[in-house]
Amino acid sequence: MLKTKLRNLVRYMTEPQFRFLENSKWGFYRNMSDEEFLKRKFKLEMGYDLDLQHPKTFNEKMQWLKIHNRKPEFTTMVDKYEAKKYVADTIGEQYIIPTYGVWDSFDEIDFDTLPDQFVLKCTHDSGGVVIVKDKKTFNKKEAKRIIEKALRRDYYQSTREWPYKDVKHRVFAEKYMKDDETGELRDYKFFCFNGEAKFFAIHFDRFKDYHVNYYDMVGKLMPFGQVEDVPDPSRKLAIPEKLNKMVTLTEKLSVDIPFLRVDLFYANGNIYCGELTFYPDSGYGLFNPKDTDDKLGELIKLPLGN
Repeated sequence: MLKTKLRNLVRYMTEPQFRFLENSKWGFYRNMSDEEFLKRKFKLEMGYDLDLQHPKTFNEKMQWLKIHNRKPEFTTMVDKYEAKKYVADTIGEQYIIPTYGVWDSFDEIDFDTLPDQFVLKCTHDSGGVVIVKDKKTFNKKEAKRIIEKALRRDYYQSTREWPYKDVKHRVFAEKYMKDDETGELRDYKFFCFNGEAKFFAIHFDRFKDYHVNYYDMVGKLMPFGQVEDVPDPSRKLAIPEKLNKMVTLTEKLSVDIPFLRVDLFYANGNIYCGELTFYPDSGYGLFNPKDTDDKLGELIKLPLGN
């Protein structure tokens, strides 16, 4: 713990990007306009100036959308608990992962009412997940640390992703899912542009040697990816038999939205909606090859000539 604190202190003193991120977590830039904040953060993350007047790349357009594309329902759509009803109303309740309960704090959770296996998530956060495969033996103290840290996190302040600004910070428990054929719960992320799915990514071996492969809409491996994803083209992944149905569902959820990533799970022949994402990697994703950022940017049609 001490080594980590010392390492972070050195990074804070020597790395502008890390210092800016840490300061934003503490609310130091709370009074800074979204536009100024995003311009400063974008330059630190991406290495070039953010052009909000004539955005071209995928990542630039993500920042433009944060500022200019704001609808009240977006707050519901990013709330991982409230989004369940939104998705159910749009495509059907059968595509929702069952929920066991929602609470304002970790200490309010009545574990006696939960089954032996379940998953804890926070409504407003990305990454604060606790997977419980055996309620009798799981580390409750560590789970409490993870969830309480996530509940304190102000995702809007560190990313300026407007939809998260008014999401109530809560923790909820949902059904533990696994596909018997693959032995895991693979994540299928569909990239939808103006209501049309253009390609999707399969996230696999999440707890082993995490990889992400990208595919076109007929299941052909695509020659690009994000730098941190580390694709594994040698893996011949089975494409879900219900791919066409998955595409139909994602396109229903993304109607009239310039860009939306719809995350689905496919387990034992059933389709479930995981979450709806407006800004992958908050609009700071590095692509390989690099010109993919420009090519994907061309797919987003912004209003007012942008």
